[in-house]
Amino acid sequence: MKSTQELLASMTLEEKAAICAGLNMWMTKGFDHHGIPAIHMYDGTNGIRKTNSDEEMGVTGKNIPATCYPTGSAIGSSWNTDLLHELGVALGVEGREMGVELLLGPGINMKRTPLGGRNFEYYSEDPFLTGELGAAFVNGLQSQGVGASVKHFAGNNQEFEKLVTSSEVDERTLREIYLSAFERIVKKANPWTIMCSYNLLNGSYTSENEHLLNDILREEWGYDGVVISDWTAVNDRIRGLAAGLDLEMPGPAYYNTKAIVQAVQEGKLDKSIVDKAAARILELVRKTTEPQVEAAASSIDYHELARKAAAESIVLLKNDNRILPLDPAKISKMAVIGKFAKQPRIQGAGSANVTPTRVDIAWDEMKSIVSDKVDMIYAEGYPQDDSVDEQMIQESVELAASADVVVLFVGQPEYVESEMHDLETIELPLHQQKLIKAVTEVQSHCIVVTSSGSALAMHPWVQYVPGVLHSWLTGQGSGRAIADILFGRVNPSGKLSETFPVKLSDNPSHMRIRGENGKLYYREGLFIGYRYYDRKELAPQFPFGYGLSYTTFAYSDLKAVQEDGKMNVTLTVENTGPMSGKEVVQLYVHDEECKWIRPQKELKAFAKVALAPSEKQQVTFMLEERDFAYYNTKYNKWVAETGYFQIAAGSSSRDIRLRERIYCDFGQEPVSFHKFSLVNDWISEPRARAIFENCLAEMNKHVAEQVVLDDVFIGFWGDFPVIKVFQMFGQTWLVDRSSDDVIKEMIAEFERK
Repeated sequence: MKSTQELLASMTLEEKAAICAGLNMWMTKGFDHHGIPAIHMYDGTNGIRKTNSDEEMGVTGKNIPATCYPTGSAIGSSWNTDLLHELGVALGVEGREMGVELLLGPGINMKRTPLGGRNFEYYSEDPFLTGELGAAFVNGLQSQGVGASVKHFAGNNQEFEKLVTSSEVDERTLREIYLSAFERIVKKANPWTIMCSYNLLNGSYTSENEHLLNDILREEWGYDGVVISDWTAVNDRIRGLAAGLDLEMPGPAYYNTKAIVQAVQEGKLDKSIVDKAAARILELVRKTTEPQVEAAASSIDYHELARKAAAESIVLLKNDNRILPLDPAKISKMAVIGKFAKQPRIQGAGSANVTPTRVDIAWDEMKSIVSDKVDMIYAEGYPQDDSVDEQMIQESVELAASADVVVLFVGQPEYVESEMHDLETIELPLHQQKLIKAVTEVQSHCIVVTSSGSALAMHPWVQYVPGVLHSWLTGQGSGRAIADILFGRVNPSGKLSETFPVKLSDNPSHMRIRGENGKLYYREGLFIGYRYYDRKELAPQFPFGYGLSYTTFAYSDLKAVQEDGKMNVTLTVENTGPMSGKEVVQLYVHDEECKWIRPQKELKAFAKVALAPSEKQQVTFMLEERDFAYYNTKYNKWVAETGYFQIAAGSSSRDIRLRERIYCDFGQEPVSFHKFSLVNDWISEPRARAIFENCLAEMNKHVAEQVVLDDVFIGFWGDFPVIKVFQMFGQTWLVDRSSDDVIKEMIAEFERK
């Protein structure tokens, strides 16, 4: 291709407008006479969903087979950035083999509610974990010359009426929770595209939201890549283009091409805006068609990688009396109950649904491990629909009673979790709950393997079973991964990337899950996920960051030292058990002194560490000033306040092993005052207090009731604006000037410094 500037100089206005929309469902427009090729893009959060034709959406049918990896919620529970990078590289290599230049993923929206219909596509309820995993994935993918499209930007946290609902989010919550992961990925990985969402954000469609697309993304974060619409998410094309939406999908959108040309000709749209959008699209084409590809493995065993990823994502939730791992030498008969053992659910439904190249079946993999040493018997356990079949339950009970151990495969049916609708419940179907209870009445040695793309409420049955393994939706390698973990060939190392509440109503968004009259108010603010459960002092069923292992780990020697504005944190982790394993060390920060409301703790670093028995390893984290900051809407910037912080290291958000209290010096924020600044504001700064006291001394000469800044006065009037103090006590003083005049003089004196 010629240089971008040469191409722009040779292209007509009509051609520049035309390239700002796709050619069809999955391609950009190319111009052969300019030497500009078209590029292909396909859905790809957990694999490549390449359709049989570029003219079809292909959501409901079979597509071209590709490797199906664990979904976002599953791989999020791996807490393994190296693995995410490896998956990105593999998808880049496979994408190149399949003729894919742009992969529409990863999905990184926050899990405001466990009922989100697309939660299975997203990594976590925590923006830091999401941002780190997403950046690793994007860097891996783009190292192979395949672009990423980070989505859905932003505030797309429900499926219910999402195309006509405005997510109403205050600025601080927006910055700290819903934009933070996007910002981290932009700054650490520079994704070649970002996909805007369907919804409105604070009253404006995200596809034309100037504050989101221009003020924050372009100006503040410095993003220079392509902003692409979700499919049909464009509302007002001219307004969207002016705000920073470059590429409309799908195409060809002839009507909007004409509208762009007309808007320029009529002076309603500056031609330079069209040039900038076209230039960004041309640069994307150049990156994907003339890639600077980093060397990857000469041959990647995609299916083996899918198995590895699944094994790292599965979470052991309960292991009473060490019922796991199973030892075939100690079992003569094993009952395997549940359709999912032979008909696994490996992914969610909708645009992320990949046609897998092959699928491991848990039943087959378990039989392969035990061979003829164990008599394995099977019952379906429950029907395909929601009906309760007592005969199937009774058959399962009889099998369970005759066996030494039972492995129950249960989970959310496929029709429950899908794009375009939210879940109604996070409990298992009633027939599965009845099945579990009936089986446990005759068999105490019972392990439940659950499958879902979101948190599950297990309180109706979890107390009756000694073993629970949550397999999420872990892709085409899940069957082997489950079998390997059940029999101890792999030590589970997954940790929950989202909180599992006791019941749905415990969730902070429960009272406002769906919008009304086109608006959904995020009134829980900062407090989603573990931030809420900590603040509410409400115990979840299984907390964020939780996951058991077949071995044990000890933490020691936590040290934190501030140097050159950064915090160096070290600690030692030791494998104190009998088996090699991996531990996810989680580092949380708590601000003890901030005047603004902040969560009890926030995840700011993590590391997955592999250790042999008795092996020790020092883990080092480097925290930056931003890791101690909150978004201050008074100054519209991130602020880290000087003061005491707690550094907490743990195995989960509720299993804190070590704490260190440390004083952090981030300097002093500039102090400013306004007409209604409070007494407490004026007395918090020595010079300001002196100015205030001088004014009070002058006032006291003219009034009967003297005002003195002692503890009694401050205790009562501290939250009163100073101007109101003068109006309350200084009426006989305010003769030739007003209280406004006095405040202006005080502010002017302070600012003279």
